[in-house]
Amino acid sequence: MNGCPPLSGATRLCALIGDPVAHSLSPLLHEAAYAALGVDLRYLAFSVAPGEAAAALSGAAALGLVGLSVTTPHKDGIAAAADTRSAVVERLGAANTVVFRQGLSVAESTDGPGLLDDLARALSFSPAGARCAVLGAGGAARGVVVALADGGAESVLVVNRTPARARTAAALAGERGRVGEAAELGGVDLVVNATSLALQAGGEAEALGASLAAALRPGQLAVDLAYHPARSPFLAAAATRGATVRNGLGMLVHQAARQVELFTGGEAPVAAMWAAVGERPTS
Repeated sequence: MNGCPPLSGATRLCALIGDPVAHSLSPLLHEAAYAALGVDLRYLAFSVAPGEAAAALSGAAALGLVGLSVTTPHKDGIAAAADTRSAVVERLGAANTVVFRQGLSVAESTDGPGLLDDLARALSFSPAGARCAVLGAGGAARGVVVALADGGAESVLVVNRTPARARTAAALAGERGRVGEAAELGGVDLVVNATSLALQAGGEAEALGASLAAALRPGQLAVDLAYHPARSPFLAAAATRGATVRNGLGMLVHQAARQVELFTGGEAPVAAMWAAVGERPTS
């Protein structure tokens, strides 16, 4: 590890905005990456109240930040407020990344690609030709739907409590997307839980996790985008059904790695980022 240069007037800043952010591992990941690269960057986390995404974006631009990571509840707001958007963000209506280039804010999305990077490295999984399902229809879920479809998935089933939101998410996969029910999950290869189920506590979360996993079977892959707890109620139930399970820590690392590359222009030191969270990289 080369280590970051000493703080000076030349030091640049990147940041995370969201609410809440105190629990986030993003500062740890980014700081480890910048230190390994030896670049004069620092990374902080700022709690930004709901509805203040545009104001935060304007402030970041005025302060000369290099980039922003964006988490709940600001992904939609940042996509709308940015000066320009990548083609994927235009489709999603949500962004988890902003890069400031020549005075303009450019909204990007690294969530879906980060998930596929992790599944490829850890489990040699490719969505090409696979039958996939996504639980949820929020910004993260929509990012996964697009990544799976663009990766060549045979089909993308969207399961969500609100049918209208499910239809909107499924439409992002084109003719390969459709709305479905939890009872159909036994017929797919990959199930990705992009709901907030892991953030709920107690028996209700366990019961819901068990109901969503009830149709799963051995040979399937079940992923939860949450990384705390390490074994969510959904993953615990999926494991009892014989599915291979993986939490969202790898997605967090790899989506952050893509952000590091956008912010620095260099290759992300993925091994150093894994080491920062106490894990060995999976090759």
